[in-house]
Amino acid sequence: MPPRVSATADSGSGERADQRVDEWRTLLDRHARIGCALEKSLQNEHGLGLSEFEILDRLVDGEKGKYRMSDLASDIYLSQSALSRAVARLEEDGLVRRDMCTNDRRAIFVCLTDAGRKVAEQARPTHRAVLEQTWT
Repeated sequence: MPPRVSATADSGSGERADQRVDEWRTLLDRHARIGCALEKSLQNEHGLGLSEFEILDRLVDGEKGKYRMSDLASDIYLSQSALSRAVARLEEDGLVRRDMCTNDRRAIFVCLTDAGRKVAEQARPTHRAVLEQTWT
């Protein structure tokens, strides 16, 4: 649960709060600029959206080739429904498959296919290059 924040602040923290707002806006601007650049390059060069690439990249980084759907949702900051839609698109393209957990019938794993690993490896240099070019 996030910490409770009071709406009232003492007079000494007003300047610090304004600084945090400026930092927050800078962070949002940077996120939007880099996210748009990544989305455009990944889509144009590999036919992948940023969310789809992030799913594939996490599966490759996990070295297991599979990820519990609920863990993946929290690790890439997508809602459960947005993740389900992205996984469905990847599944339709044969890049991932969904498997039921044998120990917990409620749990679903997203599993990387060989084709998915290949696409992720091809798209990774594009992703890293865009990060390098747009980071500042």
